[in-house]
Amino acid sequence: QVQLVESGGGSVQAGGSLRLSCVASGYMYFSYSCMYWFRQAPGKEREEVASISTNGIKSYPDSVKGRFTVSKDNAKNTLYLQMNSLKPEDTAMYYCAARVGACSNGEYNAWGQGTQVTVSS
Repeated sequence: QVQLVESGGGSVQAGGSLRLSCVASGYMYFSYSCMYWFRQAPGKEREEVASISTNGIKSYPDSVKGRFTVSKDNAKNTLYLQMNSLKPEDTAMYYCAARVGACSNGEYNAWGQGTQVTVSS
């Protein structure tokens, strides 16, 4: 069952920006979960691009650090990913995910269906 729903993807030229949203209206543990953004391009491994803990602590890999910003609104049960200075290598399907508890461990409890981001040269 789909409990997280992503939106906001699309096509943009290099250097542009997009804001992704993940609405967790069907996921009852939002405020108790570490929330994640992942991406995966065809033929490539899944890559975590952002996480935010229950206390608002954020983490990013070097590939997106300084360009992507993750945030959440507990009142709206919504996760966001602001993506700036987009590069062609950012092209991928972007997914949000959740797992109850700390970001350091635990099984993923919910996934979204994904939203496509395409960045042209």
